[in-house]
Amino acid sequence: MMSTPVRHTNLEYLLSELRRVTALVSSRVQQMGADKQTEEDEFQGLYVSEDEINQLLSDPNLFLSGSYDADLGPKEIVADVANSRLSHLQRVLGLSPFELDVLLIALAPELDLRYERLYAYLQDDITRRRPSVDLVLRLFCPGLAGQVAARRCFDLDAPLLKYRIIELSEENQNRQPSLLARSIKLDEGIVAYLLGESKLDVRLRGIAEFADIEKSRLVVAEVEGYVTRLVELVAETKPGSSGFLCVLLGADEISKLNLAIEVCVRQELSPVVVNTTILPGLPRLESLLQLLEREARLRSAPIYWASYEALLKEESAPAQEAKRLVERLLKEQTGLSFISTIVPLPPALTGQKRREFQLSLSQSNYTERQNLWENQLGVAALELDLESLSSRFRLNSGQIVAAAATAYNLAAWRGETIPTLVDLEAACRHHSSQRLSSLARKITPCYRWEDIVLPVDQYNMLREIYEQVKHRSLVYEKWGFDRKIALGKGLNVVFAGPSGTGKTMSAEIIASGLHMDLYKIDLSTVVSKYIGETEKNLERIFTEAGESNAILFFDEADSIFGKRSEVKDAHDRYANIETGYLLQKMEEYDGIVILATNLRKNLDDAFVRRMHFIIEYPFPEEEDRFEIWRRVFPTAVPLDISVDLHFMARQFKIAGGNIKNIALTAAFLAASDNFTHAIPKVEMAHLIRATRREYQKMGKLCTQSDFGPYFSLLNDFTNKKRGVNGLKV
Repeated sequence: MMSTPVRHTNLEYLLSELRRVTALVSSRVQQMGADKQTEEDEFQGLYVSEDEINQLLSDPNLFLSGSYDADLGPKEIVADVANSRLSHLQRVLGLSPFELDVLLIALAPELDLRYERLYAYLQDDITRRRPSVDLVLRLFCPGLAGQVAARRCFDLDAPLLKYRIIELSEENQNRQPSLLARSIKLDEGIVAYLLGESKLDVRLRGIAEFADIEKSRLVVAEVEGYVTRLVELVAETKPGSSGFLCVLLGADEISKLNLAIEVCVRQELSPVVVNTTILPGLPRLESLLQLLEREARLRSAPIYWASYEALLKEESAPAQEAKRLVERLLKEQTGLSFISTIVPLPPALTGQKRREFQLSLSQSNYTERQNLWENQLGVAALELDLESLSSRFRLNSGQIVAAAATAYNLAAWRGETIPTLVDLEAACRHHSSQRLSSLARKITPCYRWEDIVLPVDQYNMLREIYEQVKHRSLVYEKWGFDRKIALGKGLNVVFAGPSGTGKTMSAEIIASGLHMDLYKIDLSTVVSKYIGETEKNLERIFTEAGESNAILFFDEADSIFGKRSEVKDAHDRYANIETGYLLQKMEEYDGIVILATNLRKNLDDAFVRRMHFIIEYPFPEEEDRFEIWRRVFPTAVPLDISVDLHFMARQFKIAGGNIKNIALTAAFLAASDNFTHAIPKVEMAHLIRATRREYQKMGKLCTQSDFGPYFSLLNDFTNKKRGVNGLKV
């Protein structure tokens, strides 16, 4: 009967190799003879009989897949090495025939537990259920000379242990056995791979994962030129060369990942993305990186080292050790690798014997962002001010794609099909980085343009700040000013004036009008007594602010932006270094920075020269105070006819912040006094009593000249509802 040739599956080829190794084991059993005890009586189970072994080895179904036909006989196997994981493993990890047989011997008990009994029989020890080094040497290496030579396969730098294919364990933990006595166990990840597992080894979870190709390939148009050339260069790389490294330099992580994924996809490869930031301090990092290298080789997966700058900037011992181990792995890699970083690599990592290219990916400009918005929104873009949106939110390509999808979802929630500009602004804020919250407090703006009272010139300057942000794309890009200005393209503003004159309110109004997040910097978390820590904190603030598309608001900024002093000691020298560093970061920053100070004269002259706007907030005059009083009460607050706002503005020379406090206190007093009335109202008496409380906080005396005809209300308030012991009843 002629057998039918078929092309085997991966499993069928693996089982055929196991049957081949089993045949070698069977011949070894026959050589051992039948001199073992065959009686099983009361010792049954304490040893392995020869009959049991012969029965196992003669099992006709041993290591047969479901495609085996017992009636027609085995189908003729036509070797398809290219599709066999076992052959691929041997090729990419460089296993010798002996090392491959060791792997198969260790794999057998993972698929059939009866092999544990077989190995115990061969080693004449019922407790030794795993093959030892001595056993595999005796099975596959005839003669002492061959066995001595094969011992090198168990060196730490040989493939079996270097790639963690096997583990060598000790059967007896109370002594240190020789190499021959150690047991061999196949790594669980290798077992999973040989049986067809497509995922990365579970021990790499949280450290590395396959890139989400469908999600990340949404945008590649802006890097198409780079992609095409890299694909050509990779194709020219000779097999067996020292590898191909592509360093992607730039702040747009998503665009860099898009580029790497597209290069891989065009070569029918799936890259593995490594979260480099978590490597420092990981237990058994060296072992994990060996595992990563093995998985990348087995799956022909290029490695993408994301945020590699985390290893370059950090000087701690764990970070330096992680950097050393990663660099060693990079030097040994023979395939395609990508390094994503925002800072250049040190010379130690470059100049290796491999093809190496560095590409700088600049952040998308206004026009590119606007074009991408138009592509994502389609006909919806016709009715939207995308120029202003692109100017205010410096999102990368991936963030724009995600924000557009979020905006459509927001519209769908309302039952609409087209997103509004408000939807897009909310989506942009959502997809901007939120890491800045660890160093600053996010302020939710509640004021609008109609809430603030300022002299005409100051109000106009505030509007000019707002308009500059909206039209940066027109001026810098379309009119070409970006080619004339290298630094200082951001907007740096100083609000100077006494407390309560509207500095914080102005920052909120700008953020509200631009629909951007506002972060108030907590200076206590920035300034440090330790040398160099303040600079590190400032670096984090400006870096993360750029990713957050947020407005930075430094309140009481003179404490850190103050004048530089004459150097008299080390403290003065380092304080001046901090000031100089801050000047540099502000010039480099492309966003909006608002500095608030009570005294403009306290600011360093170098800061003043670098400011685009300086708005002086004067103490409000009577006319302005009246306007503040008029606007401070919400429309829903019922004001009694007795309320005289002209009197309040004329008599009490206080700032807008104090006026706001008085209005709020008066409202609570009215609610407390009139809770039994059908319609409680804020009366003049409540305003007078609230003003007295504010004067007490300010440390001012309440005089009849200030309170005029209402001074008697203070006495009525003081003596109201007092009992016989002087206590309020």
